[in-house]
Amino acid sequence: MARQGRNDDWGFPRWRPYGSSREAAQVRMCDRAGCSDSGKCPAPKSPNSPDRWYFCEKHAAEYNAGWNYFEGLDKEETAARESAERQESSGYAEAQHYGWAGSGDGSRSRDEIRALEVLGLTPDVDFEAVRRAWRSKAKLVHPDVRPNDAEAAKQFQAIQVAYEVLRAAEDRRQWKGGGG
Repeated sequence: MARQGRNDDWGFPRWRPYGSSREAAQVRMCDRAGCSDSGKCPAPKSPNSPDRWYFCEKHAAEYNAGWNYFEGLDKEETAARESAERQESSGYAEAQHYGWAGSGDGSRSRDEIRALEVLGLTPDVDFEAVRRAWRSKAKLVHPDVRPNDAEAAKQFQAIQVAYEVLRAAEDRRQWKGGGG
């Protein structure tokens, strides 16, 4: 009787390399007609649907070029979905201090952009320009200058909130950048 060889798949450590199993690997093909590449990129078939197409990278980029994820939602629903997904995926976001962060290059948050709009500034301004715009606008609508004017008080409050948002963002940038 012939002696059987010993199986290398016992105990720890594993004696054969990982990925050397003999089973056939499942490869999903691209769902685009006529494409024979593997489909690794899932894409939704319709908004709010769990069904997915699976495309190769080239066809996924083509499919997503005209995709509007928030189509058909009103402003409140869009904001709610965006905040929920931001909370779910915040751990996967690249840390801001790894990028070449600077004004006007996409490093400003949506709140900062709104604050800059209140002050009438563009996204690529430095903080000194923010401070000058805040002072000049605040002087025009300050409650001491225009007492008993509800509209001026409302504008002054909006200007103050905008400045606080931008000042906090500037402080975060200074702190992350090592400046003081």
